[in-house]
Amino acid sequence: MNGRRYRLCLLLFILSLVSLPVLAHKASDSYLVLDVTGSQVSGQWDIALRDIDFALGLDLDGNGEITWGELRARHADIDAWALDSLTLQRGGPCSLRVADHLVDTHTDGAYAVLQLAGECPRSEGELRLGYRLLFELDALHRGLLRLTFDGTTHSAVLAPERAEQRFLAGQTSRLAQFGQYLVEGIWHIWIGFDHILFLLALLLPAVLVHQNGRWRGVARFRDALHEVLWVVTAFTVAHSITLSLAALGLVQLPSRLVESAIAASVVLAAANNLKPLVEGRRWLVAFAFGLIHGFGFASVLAELGLPQEALVLSLLGFNLGVEVGQLAIVALFLPLAYALRNTTFYRRGVFIGGSLATLAIAMIWLLERAFDLKLIGS
Repeated sequence: MNGRRYRLCLLLFILSLVSLPVLAHKASDSYLVLDVTGSQVSGQWDIALRDIDFALGLDLDGNGEITWGELRARHADIDAWALDSLTLQRGGPCSLRVADHLVDTHTDGAYAVLQLAGECPRSEGELRLGYRLLFELDALHRGLLRLTFDGTTHSAVLAPERAEQRFLAGQTSRLAQFGQYLVEGIWHIWIGFDHILFLLALLLPAVLVHQNGRWRGVARFRDALHEVLWVVTAFTVAHSITLSLAALGLVQLPSRLVESAIAASVVLAAANNLKPLVEGRRWLVAFAFGLIHGFGFASVLAELGLPQEALVLSLLGFNLGVEVGQLAIVALFLPLAYALRNTTFYRRGVFIGGSLATLAIAMIWLLERAFDLKLIGS
């Protein structure tokens, strides 16, 4: 691969990481809780108002706010749209209906709450579930399922490639749940744009050394790799500590404080690249702010719910998934950055330009989260 191709690959990689956060702060999720006992079905389905508005158009006056009146006027349409996207079968198709409508608030905004009720043709045998809400409009959408099936709890992440799932009464595979949470951990780090930008801000100077007020490329690849391993290990250890403490309910912090602190960590990491105050010990920065990022990771598990019968295994799977996702980013970034470390393109365009872009985006996040503002579209 020649120098031009290296530059193109790295530029595309950086642009993909820096531009995505402007488009969305949080991926689209819905939260589906079902209880199937014999032939009887009950449950609750939380769907973000912004997602319903995107699919059906709720904001009738176009003022950017969805009122209870606007939502109530479309209840029948929402019911038809949602129920058309969810199927249950036990001895044949189960009948489902929306018994009541509520509104709830999650960390990322207001949600319509659909209270579900229904009945299946049979009271025994396997349960088949099909889910396709928003998949045609948003391939990043995920349905987070917590199912109690004849007394046994199952958790699953419903995605386009995992839209159809089967469950057996009284049977749950701990290995399958471990794999499910492993995949969810990988997925979360890849769509956790604030986490990625924090990691990116720490990786950008890994192939450089700061001497006599100037940046120059490191002499050997192993020097850069050594720096990266220290940073990633420190970040991993730190967020694993707080993720575990929060997921087990031992320590809790307000979500607004956590999200604001995460944005602040990105601001400070990017600013340190532009005016180095912490040199040679970036792993300390990674560890200190990794403690905060762990609480952010824990919020995902809080929404999904950890199965009590496989608590430790599922927590371990999610944590390992986060690390696999991080290592994939490092494996893509580091060789390209090292190959271009001595070029003006990298030192000014990627390192300085990328740090400035990261700083600007993170400052917007910080203002939005700290003061409950909406400065860019979500």
